[in-house]
Amino acid sequence: MPAMHPDVVALVRAIRESGRPPFEALAPEAAREAYSAGRAALQPPPDPVAEIRDLAAHGEAGPIPLRLYRGAGTERDAVLPCLLYLHGGGWMLGDLTSHDGICRRLANGARACVIAVDYRLAPEHPFPAALRDAAAALAYVAAEAQALRIDPARLAVGGDSAGGNLAAVLALMGRDGDLPRSVFQVLLYPVTDLAMTGESYARVTAGVPITAATMRYFVDHYAPDPDTRTHWHASPARAPSLAGAPPALVLTCTHDPLCDEGRDYAQRLEAAGVPVTALHLGDQMHGILTMGRAIGATAPVLDFTAAALREAWRSAAGEPVP
Repeated sequence: MPAMHPDVVALVRAIRESGRPPFEALAPEAAREAYSAGRAALQPPPDPVAEIRDLAAHGEAGPIPLRLYRGAGTERDAVLPCLLYLHGGGWMLGDLTSHDGICRRLANGARACVIAVDYRLAPEHPFPAALRDAAAALAYVAAEAQALRIDPARLAVGGDSAGGNLAAVLALMGRDGDLPRSVFQVLLYPVTDLAMTGESYARVTAGVPITAATMRYFVDHYAPDPDTRTHWHASPARAPSLAGAPPALVLTCTHDPLCDEGRDYAQRLEAAGVPVTALHLGDQMHGILTMGRAIGATAPVLDFTAAALREAWRSAAGEPVP
């Protein structure tokens, strides 16, 4: 396996020396506390944005908390393109606070609106609760576009890890007409197949915070009924066809059990005629986008993602090259 970047080596060593147990050794609530503490320690100070406010979409189990960000330098009355962002955390961990830094950076870099979704978490709310909340949030954002000062013709969906899984499914549901259509999908080291059979599951078994065992822990809590894991709403890689899906950015990292399924998904999208930007980081690990204080690659990758969003929205609007 290729060598890790020195930043990753140093961080992995620090985690090991701290004595923090792996997530899979913890009960869900303890895992959430460990995750929250780790993110707080690893994230840089938040970037200022032009506006931030909390909203709520109507969900089947009650209000779904949302957080809206408008990028720094955008005009208050400007109608902006919008990214609906689903946080990672194995469908068990994370919230609006854990991924606040990512949303701020993307809003500023893309000069856009980002709306984060605080969907229900497993194991209290197993599949398909998170997906239904994500779908309700997308429908709400599209329906309230005028009030939110966003362009419903320039909606994108995105997320990291478990959030990338949800975003990929939303993109396909939009293609099928079951949800508002998105014009771009941002899949950052996404989960695409809950069967967990990719070769990288056999490679990444130790030495990093997220291993094959960690992912089994997450999947077992999110989709405890194995029969549900084969439905493409849980495993978008199992959709009969990816043709007609929106253009995509797919990020993968070598030192990540999700690496191969993410790369395979990007290849399937491209084979189906979907424009794909595949960004592979050979010396990085899963989870780096919420580790900007320790990982130097974090900011450039988020800036690249923001640039990809700007270009996708420019193309969707038929605007000339600036």
